[in-house]
Amino acid sequence: MPASFLNIVQVVVSLCLIVVILLQRRGAGLSTAFGGSGGGYYTRRGFERTLFIASIIIGILFLLLALLQLLV
Repeated sequence: MPASFLNIVQVVVSLCLIVVILLQRRGAGLSTAFGGSGGGYYTRRGFERTLFIASIIIGILFLLLALLQLLV
């Protein structure tokens, strides 16, 4: 029973991770895709920073769930 619950939780976490990463990529712009320079260094602010931190947390959660499934 716990293994199937862990599978469901990991699928949900992986879908959340995919969505967060795609939302980050959408904000990057298309200028670099067509050979334009990406500009200089910039800091993440507002929603972009929240997405960045959320992707790290969800990625760590995904890794921990994968390791937990190995033990169960």
